[in-house]
Amino acid sequence: MADLTQNLGASQALLRWLKTPWAVIVALLVSVAVLDMGNFQTIVIFALNALAHTGRYILFAVLLLAYLKATGAEALVARAFEGREVRMIFLAAVFGGLAPFCSCEVIPFIAGLLALGAPLSAVMAFWLSSPLIDPPTLLITAGALGWPFAIGKAVAAVALGLFGGFAIKALMGHGVFANPLKQVQKTSCCGCGAPKADAKPVWAFWSEPERRQRFRSEFVANGLFLLKWLALAYVLEALLVSYVPADVIAGLVGGEGVVPIAVAALVGMPAYLNSYVAPPLLAGLIEQGMSVGAAMAFMIAGAVSSIPAMAAVWSLVKPQVFAAYLGLGVSGAILSGILFQML
Repeated sequence: MADLTQNLGASQALLRWLKTPWAVIVALLVSVAVLDMGNFQTIVIFALNALAHTGRYILFAVLLLAYLKATGAEALVARAFEGREVRMIFLAAVFGGLAPFCSCEVIPFIAGLLALGAPLSAVMAFWLSSPLIDPPTLLITAGALGWPFAIGKAVAAVALGLFGGFAIKALMGHGVFANPLKQVQKTSCCGCGAPKADAKPVWAFWSEPERRQRFRSEFVANGLFLLKWLALAYVLEALLVSYVPADVIAGLVGGEGVVPIAVAALVGMPAYLNSYVAPPLLAGLIEQGMSVGAAMAFMIAGAVSSIPAMAAVWSLVKPQVFAAYLGLGVSGAILSGILFQML
């Protein structure tokens, strides 16, 4: 019986590993070794060099995120939803890009705000900007695509939040979305809960053993998370550069017009890549002929359509609000791409 239990546990562990990015990396590299051994070393060296180049950004991002979590700085975000509606929209759009939330932590946070009567306009501003940028994403984007692109994405995140917030405010002025909430969920999928608005950050977190422990656990967990996704991203980038003809990419999303940008946004919505995988792949696509405006539109549309972000919206609000979220996301992505291309 004990042997059966051990075998079952080993099988479950193997199944869990097969669902990880590490398994995908191994499968891709084995496939290259079998089908094109002559290119295997080139692809591995490309991926390792790219990962090493981004290493310093990963380290700083992980340290920053662990610090924010250990100090309880996310509690400051709740204060953005106090005061006048216009002020709330502005603060929510800005804090959405700074909040170090995990994807499931957003759900009870937003549910609580809506249940307490926070205006949907401010909540939508936060919801649209939050998936687009955070401190680690900013650094990783800068490492892969350069600081102009990273800063452009950060500005686009805040702008999209403002665009969505004021659009919802205008629609609510005509009686639309009078009762947006579907249901209230009080706990998150990971049990971490939402930050409390009256909590105060402890900036010198090292004075408390529990906060020091949280810093260590967050540092390890986020470091491994970023490492596995970026390793996968750079392997995929190496394969893209090696095997996808440049003229194919340039034909779809190259050029200076609006059409390539719109195509990139529409492709980016269903072909979601998380914010850690997308920058390296887009770097490869730009090398192959993708325009920078199309790259920006692809990245923003993809982030808005992330599974955690959409699941949070769908679980909490009515279908018409969900539709508005997606519509504002894709239209904002196209506008961001056009403006970034022009500038």
